[in-house]
Amino acid sequence: MMRSADRMTRIQPFHVMALLARARELEAAGRSIVHMEIGEPDFITPQPVIDAGIKALQQGHTHYTQAVGLTALRERIALFYRERYRVTVEPERIVITPGASAALQLVMATLINPGNAVLMADPGYPCNRNFVHLLNGEPRGIPVDATTAYQPSPEQVRAHWDETVSALMLASPSNPTGTLLGEQDIQQLFEIVRERGGSLVVDEIYHGLTYAGSAQTALAVSGDIFVINSFSKYFGMTGWRLGWLVAPVSSVAELDKLAQNLFLAAPTPAQHAALAAFEPDNITILEARREEFRIRRDYLLPALRELGFDIPVTPEGAFYLYADCSRFTDDSFSFSKQLLEEVGVAITPGIDFGNHRPERHVRFAYTTSLENLTEGVRRLREFL
Repeated sequence: MMRSADRMTRIQPFHVMALLARARELEAAGRSIVHMEIGEPDFITPQPVIDAGIKALQQGHTHYTQAVGLTALRERIALFYRERYRVTVEPERIVITPGASAALQLVMATLINPGNAVLMADPGYPCNRNFVHLLNGEPRGIPVDATTAYQPSPEQVRAHWDETVSALMLASPSNPTGTLLGEQDIQQLFEIVRERGGSLVVDEIYHGLTYAGSAQTALAVSGDIFVINSFSKYFGMTGWRLGWLVAPVSSVAELDKLAQNLFLAAPTPAQHAALAAFEPDNITILEARREEFRIRRDYLLPALRELGFDIPVTPEGAFYLYADCSRFTDDSFSFSKQLLEEVGVAITPGIDFGNHRPERHVRFAYTTSLENLTEGVRRLREFL
């Protein structure tokens, strides 16, 4: 057998993918499956963006762009920050990437030396840990719970910081909990990080999908924060593989150099299509979809609580509910497999999100129709 690099033993797969593969097998055999496991909007890309993508292909926009992205798109994103957040971001600070995952990889590769630690919430998005492992760094989880709305507190960050830490990573709204950080929270955490000579990275991939007012970007706090966003979630462009990051001025040249070597450029037709994502007619479609997600949340949250799942914090954004299932099981992975096999409900076990009590948590994604959610709850009630 060929020998793999040692880091591969530390990089874990998404356990939910095994459940998804089994769900597909069951569907192929004729079973009905209610999918509440995958964090992908069920809506297709809005028609104005599809039309713009087709037009871009017809006009021959199939060559490379600059490594940092199409100038017109960087300018349009800068305008978006002025329109939505009242924050000035120079287009030169914006780097277009093949999905937010590439943006995360760029930032981590820019900031981490072997042996450096990155602080992050546990539970949190699993790729964040794996990107740090890829660079022979140490992802250091901060155990969070409902007492801090599943976000790292200033006291926790101070307690976990030592001379090996190079960065703190935050997510607002977060995956898997859907909770937000306010501007004052980000300000306080940024000051702690800055005092210690580190960098702050903020994942804003679910911005736009909030249900009790708009979230403010971390860029309102400082231009020295790395902010990552995506066209996948709010804009509904998952398969187009397009994201962006806003970086401090001093880091852009390094990010450009790295992008040239890692992926050369983001997909050109997708970049041209994304220009239409900010047009008023498209935003109208997206806002209607956001309202649909809110309706789904407002149905599923009380329904799961009524069934006995403990969800102590109402998520303010994204499209997830992170639920304590310890009333029913002490093994959330086996519980998830049992739900799939016996009643055809697919959910994500807590093991995918970290090491802090994963065996007693599961994640429900309301990325399917209200009708499907209602059927899923009916099956859960019958099973439980």
